[in-house]
Amino acid sequence: MSTSLLKLLEKFSNAVGTSGDEGGIRKMVRQEIESYVDEINVDAMGNLLAIKHAAQPDAPRVMLAAHMDEVGFMLVSEDGEGLYAFAPVGGIDPRQLLAKPVLVGKEQIPGVIGSKPIHLTNAEDQKNAPSMDNLRIDIGPACTLHVGDFAYFATRFQHRGDSLFGKALDDRMGVVSLIELARENPGKLELLFAFTVQEEIGLRGARVAAFDFEPEMAFVVDSTPAFDLPLLDEAENTQYNCRLGCGPAIYLSDAGTLSDPRLIRFLVRLAEENHIPYQFRQPGGGGTDAGAIHITRQGIPTVSISIPGRYAHTPITHARFSDWQKTLSLLKLVIHQADRSLLENHR
Repeated sequence: MSTSLLKLLEKFSNAVGTSGDEGGIRKMVRQEIESYVDEINVDAMGNLLAIKHAAQPDAPRVMLAAHMDEVGFMLVSEDGEGLYAFAPVGGIDPRQLLAKPVLVGKEQIPGVIGSKPIHLTNAEDQKNAPSMDNLRIDIGPACTLHVGDFAYFATRFQHRGDSLFGKALDDRMGVVSLIELARENPGKLELLFAFTVQEEIGLRGARVAAFDFEPEMAFVVDSTPAFDLPLLDEAENTQYNCRLGCGPAIYLSDAGTLSDPRLIRFLVRLAEENHIPYQFRQPGGGGTDAGAIHITRQGIPTVSISIPGRYAHTPITHARFSDWQKTLSLLKLVIHQADRSLLENHR
């Protein structure tokens, strides 16, 4: 994986775009892929849909999806003196928010999520998690914002050794992966690229994109939480979901999807034949755009493949460059070797 691709990830991680405010990310994606695809369109939801035609007619239609949006906040009321109440956009734990720097509005005005200083807290305060209703974004009195403006974590991307640190790696790693796949020339597939919106608030864009594309199979590229940390009571951590450093995480199931076993077997075969380390994401909660795609129209065989990342939906995610590299290698094999024979034997 080239340095230029890593620089592209830095650019996308530092850019902002919560659910419902993906326009800036969409413009960046379009600039990166428009010279590599044959058709490009923005639908009514705001999904960026691109097609790379096969060399021959009647080729299998394969959808690749990654969501452009990140978690963030919306201003919901003003208290005066630059203080604004806010609501989360996507799933955010309020315990992660105290004193965190943010960027607010189209002009990305710097602010901070206000909290009571430790000097003024009592024992009860320190035991209890804060309520989102009691937190405020503080930008100071010199600037004026509006109810409905969006706010974003202000974290800047860093790359040290094999470690990647940044906000919105869920799912900008997937977005940049699809950009790189669009530069490939597999020829025998009709490749359908869906850069989706509003995944973090209910997989809304993916449902519309899949209905439009009507693919024969779909591969969803995302980031999935890794909780591979030692437990404080020194017990064995058996609920880690996935681990950093162990390669791409193939989904078996989650809260909204049972992955198609034929596509799971295909991914496993490709990984093992090409000596690519992989892991299975532990079945459980959460979900990806696959949850909407696989039940669209008459049903679409779908599987998710994700890059593990610690501290998802917080101001900073820690992922591994090597995991991303191996995920991208596996995806390149997918678009060169997938065909209709994968679906001949039903579940």
